[in-house]
Amino acid sequence: MNALLNFISEQSNFLFDPLHYYWEHEKIHRKISVLLVLLFLGSLLIIELKRQGLLPQGLAASIPKNHFYAIQTAFTVVLILEVISLIFTLPCSFSRSVGKQFEILSLILMRNAFKELSYLPEPITFTGNEQAIYRILSDGFGALLIFALLGVYYRLQNLHHEETNKPEDLFSFISAKKGIALILLALFVYMGVKSILQSLAGVAHVDFFHGFYTLLIITDILLVLIAQSFQPAFFAVFRNSGYALSTLIIRLALAAPAYFNVLLGLAAAAFAIAMTLITNKLFTKQVQKRSDKC
Repeated sequence: MNALLNFISEQSNFLFDPLHYYWEHEKIHRKISVLLVLLFLGSLLIIELKRQGLLPQGLAASIPKNHFYAIQTAFTVVLILEVISLIFTLPCSFSRSVGKQFEILSLILMRNAFKELSYLPEPITFTGNEQAIYRILSDGFGALLIFALLGVYYRLQNLHHEETNKPEDLFSFISAKKGIALILLALFVYMGVKSILQSLAGVAHVDFFHGFYTLLIITDILLVLIAQSFQPAFFAVFRNSGYALSTLIIRLALAAPAYFNVLLGLAAAAFAIAMTLITNKLFTKQVQKRSDKC
């Protein structure tokens, strides 16, 4: 059994580390930025060709007429890139992974605000579009507030030092999380490709980001259970479970209608901040004293 676990750990590190290095490389980010600009400009061009009637009928049927769809497309790609970055942060601490999920939530709200633009006529008029404009304001200011709370959350995390494990336990724990991250990456690619094929075929389907977030919740619970093997103390179990609960509230925010999604997102951020603040101020020193006595 130990030999099998060691083999899985070695293979997880062997596959994960090169992918992570390649993804985080500065040249890759530059190339992606250029491709995003080209995608946005290309989307605008194709939409304009559709409006001018210069596209073949078969292709034109699947192309929208509203230029604002190009903005939605660009932000969808940005969101995909952030989700991939989230997967690569899973082997990091629970707090870092939760912070990344709040980053994605703020981007989803911002994307929703731009998505509402695609329902407005060109040129934009206020009369008759009041509800869409209210939703734009709600999602936009909600994204801004969550972004601000995220800054508070990260500042509190910089002041907090998580419990340390034995080197061999830490290596095994991180290797297990790398293996889970690789599985999530494969599932994300599969769900994304399936969603693209369904869109091209004209089949109605739910936004695959929501389905993937459900997987993230299950993954967070799995990580909490795995972490208990390496951090069995009540303090660590409760803290990790609390962070997992905040991601559950994020998932509820994604499934909620307009206005309620912002309220739930803010509640999730406030819960994570309160968890971190209570951990820093009330429990860290006590845990350190107990470990010193032991």
